Amino acid sequence: MTAEFAVALPGVMLVLALCLGAVNVIGQQVVLGSLASSGARMLARGDDPSAVRAQVASAAPGASLTQSSDGAFICVALSRAARFGPVGLGSLALSARDCALAADPGATDAGGGAP
Repeated sequence: MTAEFAVALPGVMLVLALCLGAVNVIGQQVVLGSLASSGARMLARGDDPSAVRAQVASAAPGASLTQSSDGAFICVALSRAARFGPVGLGSLALSARDCALAADPGATDAGGGAP
């Protein structure tokens, strides 16, 4: 083993660890987006909000869920802190929001829906 290799190896390992941490955070963001989409669809179908909260809690522990309605749409916003790096050296805030058309638009819109 040469001295140059011994000097370069820690730097290569650090870059590799940071890349793996970034991939982990991206994966957490994808899961959060998928959960927001799934939760919005479930609520728009009229499923029980506690079932949505249970699904979010099992797939993304520590995530906070906010439900809102925007006209005929039911929206779900999720947020959570993601630890970056293999040992959690930093904390990043992740969030995802998605909306779905309500099964009965008249139920969420005070103006009424289609007959």
